[in-house]
Amino acid sequence: MTVGIVVVSHSIKIAEGACELAAQMAPSVRLEAAGGTDDGGLGTSLEKVMSAVEAANSGEGVVILCDLGSAVMVAESAVEFLGTPQDVSLADAPLIEGLVAASVAAQGGAGVAAVKAAAESALAQQVQARIDDSTAPPVRPRAVAEDADESVSVGGAIVEDFEVLNQLGLHARPAAVLAGYLGGLDVEVDINGADGQSVMMLMTLAAGQGTVLHVRASGPDARRAMDFIAEQCRTGFGEL
Repeated sequence: MTVGIVVVSHSIKIAEGACELAAQMAPSVRLEAAGGTDDGGLGTSLEKVMSAVEAANSGEGVVILCDLGSAVMVAESAVEFLGTPQDVSLADAPLIEGLVAASVAAQGGAGVAAVKAAAESALAQQVQARIDDSTAPPVRPRAVAEDADESVSVGGAIVEDFEVLNQLGLHARPAAVLAGYLGGLDVEVDINGADGQSVMMLMTLAAGQGTVLHVRASGPDARRAMDFIAEQCRTGFGEL
């Protein structure tokens, strides 16, 4: 069982679409959409949010993400009525970016506090990525060196290059696969300047087919991390 996640939106289509997106990256996480009013109109429903929180909570707790200010107020009221504040947290995060980060964290087995923190870190990571984009050249596809499959030790870290082979590149699902697995290891992983344990940072790389991922891993699980990345790249993240 994992921490459940509830999406509260003024639109049922937005809530359901956001959950559908996150489910692609976190298939084991219970995602509940609480969008629109009781009659299907635009707005929020206290009853819908309460039902969604109860449905999402498998015993591990729930994190709620909201779109607009009044949705936050309704979510807070729902938590108060349910009387389980210790099990339910509202994340102050951008809806889509926060949902993706939270879902990947929950998929990896994180608790309520860590899932909430992952959601709330998404905005800071997005801002940092924009700063980096303004100062660093974009990642460009290039050929992998002939000895790319050979590890190089630099300052105690393992350094290797891997080419992205799948047609769609390092899109949301592969990024979630990498971040979800690496997040459970005792390792620090840098991939083309991005934190390999952050799905949001990996997605900002916009690494398309043919891009070379320059990976630097350090820590007790560095070899496991590198082997996992190598296997995923070799198989196109299961898309070849």
